[in-house]
Amino acid sequence: MKEIVVISGKGGTGKTSVTASFSYFGGESVITADCDVDAADMHLLLKPDFEYSEDFYSGQISSIDQSACIRCGKCADVCRFDAIRVKDGVYRIDSLRCEGCGYCARVCPAEAIINKERLAGKWYISNIRTGGKMVHARLGIGADNSGKLVAKVKNEARELALEERSDYVLVDGSPGVGCPVVSSLSGANFVILVTEPSISGLHDLKRVYELVKKFRIKAGCIINKADINPEQHQAILNFLAEEGIPHLTDLPYDGQFTRAITTGKTVAESGSVRLKELLSACWEKVKKLTD
Repeated sequence: MKEIVVISGKGGTGKTSVTASFSYFGGESVITADCDVDAADMHLLLKPDFEYSEDFYSGQISSIDQSACIRCGKCADVCRFDAIRVKDGVYRIDSLRCEGCGYCARVCPAEAIINKERLAGKWYISNIRTGGKMVHARLGIGADNSGKLVAKVKNEARELALEERSDYVLVDGSPGVGCPVVSSLSGANFVILVTEPSISGLHDLKRVYELVKKFRIKAGCIINKADINPEQHQAILNFLAEEGIPHLTDLPYDGQFTRAITTGKTVAESGSVRLKELLSACWEKVKKLTD
């Protein structure tokens, strides 16, 4: 079983659309993992049935037992996140502001503050319309620890792949270079970098590849909308050559790309024969590079 992670240095490069197309080509041989938990959208293209769901707890949150509170105000004095407010002499904790550090509980002379595990979101295992399965999640409003939720999704996807004897775990990672991306890369066999020919596209490609190099993972690059800026396209090709990164394919700008998304389909089903052929050949190339 091989793990392939699709990432991009910036949002809007077409990363999720490319991943969904590879999931479509892979069918039953692929377990798809949507690790972009801060803004999960793979479900819009692959139509999961949410067959199994489980709450995800991470971090802590504080609450005040009003029957024990002596209204001394020490908790509000030490809170650096302005999460404890007083109204009509009653102290309450704003759950969206609370960082769960527990300092308020330590200074409370009446021991009226309780720390408990925070419900940070949900994760799911679903059957998807490609014939395969998908592990995905949804982070709660205002919740953090998305890196831990990514790790949970990836671990469940690996276990499911072993159970189903799937050939690949295909991971849709988060954009950028933050904690969720680091968590997405952990344990990967191959990374697909999706970029676009723009100044910001090249800049962020360089940033995210620096991260990939630290993990010592093999990588290849897809240039989406490759024909919109020949100068920046060539600059990206030069960078790939300098770093020894395989150029997997160029995807031309095509209105079918957007139309497929708005109708809830993968780009491979968009009606553009050219895009389907390019993506299909790219998927076969990726499989060979992971052998």
